[in-house]
Amino acid sequence: MKKVRITVKGRVQGVGFRYTTKMLADQLGITGTVKNEADGSVTIEAIGDSNVIDQFIEGVKGSPSPAGKVNDITITDDPNIQSRKNFDVVYS
Repeated sequence: MKKVRITVKGRVQGVGFRYTTKMLADQLGITGTVKNEADGSVTIEAIGDSNVIDQFIEGVKGSPSPAGKVNDITITDDPNIQSRKNFDVVYS
């Protein structure tokens, strides 16, 4: 299993980005979390098979939300991400 932390910047808050990211993750069988950050970015923790994670990242790059726009994405492998059974939207 591959575990990645993804930071997404752009028009990614207030446009349904978290919910459409969850829909994409659910379609691909990815587990993890997505949450808004105070600086306007979104942080995603994703866990799945390597090839499926790659598909998920491509979907995030193109913005799963039609109203969203991704300007920058940072992907970091993080083996310390806690395993989960689902993909959840985190409210902070």
